[in-house]
Amino acid sequence: MNQQLHHDANKFINKKFSIVIVCDRVCSPANIGSIFRIADSFGVEKIYFCGKDITVVSKRMQRTARATHEIIPFEQSEDITAVIEQLRTDNYTILSLEITAKSIPVSSYTVTPLEKIALVVGEENSGVSEKALDLSKESVHINMYGNNSSMNVATATGIALYEITNKVLGSRE
Repeated sequence: MNQQLHHDANKFINKKFSIVIVCDRVCSPANIGSIFRIADSFGVEKIYFCGKDITVVSKRMQRTARATHEIIPFEQSEDITAVIEQLRTDNYTILSLEITAKSIPVSSYTVTPLEKIALVVGEENSGVSEKALDLSKESVHINMYGNNSSMNVATATGIALYEITNKVLGSRE
């Protein structure tokens, strides 16, 4: 019989990837909670929340995160430049998820074996900041086929992580 499995009965293998998420001024509690759940689903190492006056832990975020904020390590910093510079020093490839004149589809990005990736995602209204874009190795976007040119930051993060983790798995085979 084909029925939904309880969480304890799933057959997924726990995996961790050398991937971190850098949130550039993402401040919506619902988006923050969703990003925690997505990070857990895709084996992300850590999340960085960058920007001023961002409240990461709130009742709304906790309801959305469903306790994943207790599993995924996170850090807050007002200065995204310092976070990105440290990640570069730690040999992370900085990818910004943003449509730009030079961006490529995330599905076209070639992941090298053992590459460590920092995925920068931006606040929905203003996107990834220019300073973060300038510090990135590459800007990647999600091909879209409707009239809208953007999507919810948590949804976009999930799609990008799906593409990246599949490429990481493929590069290691």
